[in-house]
Amino acid sequence: MEALVNLILQFGNLNKQQIEFLLSKVEMLELKKDEYLSEAGKVPRYVGFVLEGVFRFCYYNNRGEEITNYFVDEGNFVSDHEKFESQMVASEYVQAVTDCKILVFNKKGWDQISDTIVGWDMMKANMVKKCLTLAMERRSPLVSEDATTRYLSFIDAFPNLVNRIPLSYIASYLGITQQSLSRIRRNIR
Repeated sequence: MEALVNLILQFGNLNKQQIEFLLSKVEMLELKKDEYLSEAGKVPRYVGFVLEGVFRFCYYNNRGEEITNYFVDEGNFVSDHEKFESQMVASEYVQAVTDCKILVFNKKGWDQISDTIVGWDMMKANMVKKCLTLAMERRSPLVSEDATTRYLSFIDAFPNLVNRIPLSYIASYLGITQQSLSRIRRNIR
């Protein structure tokens, strides 16, 4: 809980009562590897803060191939935020890559925080902005670089994930085959 509070306090000030109110709206959720926090075709139920584990955002393209779009690890929020806020059906999956422990807010609790804490909406907007900026910084090098450089950029962006997630997910994220990724890894050792 302390890590969640510390992250939130980077975006504004809350007094002790506001922090207690915020924490009264959170619950612990444990997901096993391969379980979903959110699924395509369903309305996302939670905004989560990752205590332990790794999640990935993925979808299926028009050829039925699974594409990994993004990873989220400890100390970060995980949510299909736009669909959660508007309570619309999600178009991608948020899947546990490892066993995960997260603190979650359901929609009712999340809205009660907004209705009760003055300034929460601005703090929330700044948190979302930071998450989107980080995602863009991590994704944009992948567009124009060769495969080896994309892999090295991945290692820089996600240094703690390389040995924690399947190579197939990394290859999908980088837009290359698993065989190409294996060759790249052999060549840079």
